[in-house]
Amino acid sequence: MNTLTKLAMGLMGRLEPRPVQAVPDQVMALPAAAIDGGLPLMQALARRQSQRLFSPARLEPQALGDLLWAAAGINRGKLGGRTAPSAMNAQEVVLYAALAEGLYRYEPEPHQLRLVAAADVRRVTGYQDFVDDAGLDLIYVADHGRMSLVPAAQRVAYAHVAAGAMAQNVYLCCASQGLSTVLRAWLDRDALSAAMGLAQDQQILLAQTVGHPAP
Repeated sequence: MNTLTKLAMGLMGRLEPRPVQAVPDQVMALPAAAIDGGLPLMQALARRQSQRLFSPARLEPQALGDLLWAAAGINRGKLGGRTAPSAMNAQEVVLYAALAEGLYRYEPEPHQLRLVAAADVRRVTGYQDFVDDAGLDLIYVADHGRMSLVPAAQRVAYAHVAAGAMAQNVYLCCASQGLSTVLRAWLDRDALSAAMGLAQDQQILLAQTVGHPAP
């Protein structure tokens, strides 16, 4: 679906998910992150870039597990520490994965995806045409109910900082694995919130498309 069509459908309140082709798994176990692989940090930084051309090929389970762990995984088991910082350890940013087979929420412990909606919401994650069929669209959602220790006036800013750190981890993981990605903020938040079934105190911050490069 092209951008103009999406804009028109958004104005009419008709930008909606697509049905899935099969009954999705309620829980999707992920392979442990391959923490001994990938490029050295400075090489990954040298290759970090935004790309907007994607193949429709699905991501392999290992790549999916690595990406989600890089964004929000637990890297210090005893402490429950994460790969990205969060003020006062509120862990207010919840990571969702929009896949062809359904919408899932990432659970850092025990490193798995849990089904949220049996629908393909990828095309609702942004006005750009490439979001519809790329392998993965990540959605960063702030759960303000987790930020009771943060002054109300600063919660949105804090959440955006945390989401930005998570997104940069995804960028570096993609650079290391030869995947394409782009961080996005141009989207119909009302339509996406409805498609995801979010509560009133949950706020969509950003979306990020990930996939194999277009041939």
